Amino acid sequence: MSEFNNNISIQDINDNNGTDYYNNFRQKLIDVEQFPSIYTFKFIIPTDTDKKAEVEKIFEHPSTKISTKESSTGKYNSLTVETFVQSADEVIDYYKKVSTIEKVIML
Repeated sequence: MSEFNNNISIQDINDNNGTDYYNNFRQKLIDVEQFPSIYTFKFIIPTDTDKKAEVEKIFEHPSTKISTKESSTGKYNSLTVETFVQSADEVIDYYKKVSTIEKVIML
């Protein structure tokens, strides 16, 4: 994330008035982040599946670093993915690709 260390909350983006979620998200990213930069993605995945490998396939940039932390119950893993992105649109493209993987929660 940028040096501003601002967080973008889903509640800030999803205003439920019919406007496009991704347009709102794109504008928030432009307002908060500086591009190009290293961007941090966070996901929750079930532990007993190969969802981690599916997510890893999406993030192929050589700069990508992925760390995993198991939940206290052992049922889920949190995935932190740090990777280089050129623009807000590239961030959105990554999220759209991950959204096609069943049972992955995007934070």
